[in-house]
Amino acid sequence: MNSPLDIIVPILMGAALLWWIGRGMGGRSMLIATAVTLAVIVGVLLVQNAGWR
Repeated sequence: MNSPLDIIVPILMGAALLWWIGRGMGGRSMLIATAVTLAVIVGVLLVQNAGWR
């Protein structure tokens, strides 16, 4: 059974990474970075839940 931390921690790490990287970005670049980061987080969660650790 997955705990809520299995979802919360990657999201918080992604948000921190976006903040750190996005300080010097414009609006469109930040939107692209957000989409890519969310896609990576979703991919990691899907792989983890599939049992391919």
